[in-house]
Amino acid sequence: MIPREFPPAFRKNVLGAFANGAAWLDSLPEVIGACERHWHIVAGTPFDLSYSYVAPARNARGEEFVLKVCAGGPEFRSEIEALRAFADGAAVRLLDYNVDVGALLLERLSPGRTLASLDRDEDATRIAAQVMRELWRPLPPNSSFPTIAEWSGGLRLLRARFDGGTGPFPRALVETAESLFRQLLLGSEPPVLLHGDLHHFNILSAARRSWVAIDPKGLAGERAYEAGALLRNPDVRLSTDARVQQRRLDVLHDELALDRDRMLGWGDAQAVLSAWWSYEDSGGGWESAITCAETLMGLMK
Repeated sequence: MIPREFPPAFRKNVLGAFANGAAWLDSLPEVIGACERHWHIVAGTPFDLSYSYVAPARNARGEEFVLKVCAGGPEFRSEIEALRAFADGAAVRLLDYNVDVGALLLERLSPGRTLASLDRDEDATRIAAQVMRELWRPLPPNSSFPTIAEWSGGLRLLRARFDGGTGPFPRALVETAESLFRQLLLGSEPPVLLHGDLHHFNILSAARRSWVAIDPKGLAGERAYEAGALLRNPDVRLSTDARVQQRRLDVLHDELALDRDRMLGWGDAQAVLSAWWSYEDSGGGWESAITCAETLMGLMK
């Protein structure tokens, strides 16, 4: 059954993040119906929704898929480009897409539990490192993926929003993040294609290859940057535990030969940027990223 109403939190996210959010939500039932007809599928009850509509689907032969409908824009096109580049790697398979309506038809991962379901954080970190290693690719020729430098511009928007100040965010953390972005960008290794948001809830179990990444942003940057999203997830208990974070950095260094200090610096800068993005989208939900940034800053020499 095609839904006519959507969860309040989903509506709030979409309205806060997309200028066309209200119109997109109004058109969504019609778009879902069009996707069902185009791909000869029937969509089921959606998964937990954040910023895109994502639901299981099946066709008349009983084959299972995932239907994802996005509000469009550069992120949608980057996701398509990234999934195509990651094909035959550790990413979910893109089966088809429709740019006109912002829809993706993806493989259904089974059993589909997230990396957050593991009891031992060290095991989760090692698996994440394996997924990173299998994902990363040289940048495709003539690709148009956003860069770390472009993403870091979000902090300039933060300053503009608060007339040069830092609003509810601790001044020392914002200044440190700004400084880290400048320093780390100057000394970056050659960029590769990164996932851009590779954390515990974007790595799912799959029978075909054990663990598979979903929802890539598609980002051009150095490999050490990829650690940031992992460090601030899956919950505050772990992301604010200095011993846990030190162990994660050790594991990622051992598995991927990444520089601990660069991972730590990127992680701290990203946590502040992530907090700003949450504030920018909805005005709330940024506190956990800030407490993570405080923990990571405390680990710096």
